[in-house]
Amino acid sequence: MTPEEPDLQATDELLTAVSRGEVAGGDPAVRLLAALVADVTETAQRRSSVSMTPSA
Repeated sequence: MTPEEPDLQATDELLTAVSRGEVAGGDPAVRLLAALVADVTETAQRRSSVSMTPSA
């Protein structure tokens, strides 16, 4: 095991938790990333419920 492997594993676990919305508190950068993910998810859900057919 190289010295970088534990760091990579911790980063992967953190990103997985953020993508699932499971991060609470912690580092300000992590909170910002979690907020951005939540905003993108919410926006995508709103767009999927809007009809995109042109009107005549």
